[in-house]
Amino acid sequence: MNSRPKPFSMIREFHLADWFTLANAFCGVGALFSVMSYLQSRDVLHIYFACALIPVALVFDVLDGRIARWRQRSSAMGRELDSLADVISFGVAPAAIAYGCGMQGLYDRIVLVFFVACGVSRLARYNVTAEKLAEGGDKVKYFEGTPIPTSLVLVMVLAVAAWQGALGDQMWFGAVRIAGFTLHPLVLLFALSGSLMVSRIRIPKL
Repeated sequence: MNSRPKPFSMIREFHLADWFTLANAFCGVGALFSVMSYLQSRDVLHIYFACALIPVALVFDVLDGRIARWRQRSSAMGRELDSLADVISFGVAPAAIAYGCGMQGLYDRIVLVFFVACGVSRLARYNVTAEKLAEGGDKVKYFEGTPIPTSLVLVMVLAVAAWQGALGDQMWFGAVRIAGFTLHPLVLLFALSGSLMVSRIRIPKL
């Protein structure tokens, strides 16, 4: 006899921490929508909203881990869910904000794609090595490479740039033409951030 799947059966398996993880993802998606609204309306308030949602996402990201440890309810699904949410909020959303702020040249796009790819790779490496890094304990002792939420620093830089009107053609450090294509030097901060994420430097986990 075939049993029919119960509606919302997967949602019933979510723990309290998982809802905070989803809130993290919601903030990231909200930031993406705000950037789209800015590109349509050119109202800088949308850039402010997009940038403001990233630190809120970080709050939810911190809380979900603490709640999972408090309730002793961690799971493989929760870890994967956390990584997917982080990719949206701290990888794709910051890259989209940078694009919205004016980093739209060919080289800018290549760097931003590199940044997101590094973030995805960083999270994948963490997931497959978490048990080893924990050294038999319940908690990872250190990170290899900078954690992807450090992209919040880049978002704050862009928020200040927006506040000072340094968007589009007014972007800090201007733009350079290389072989007929545009590069905004400010985008190199994303190249640096991505490179640090996939590096082997060890950062203690607090």
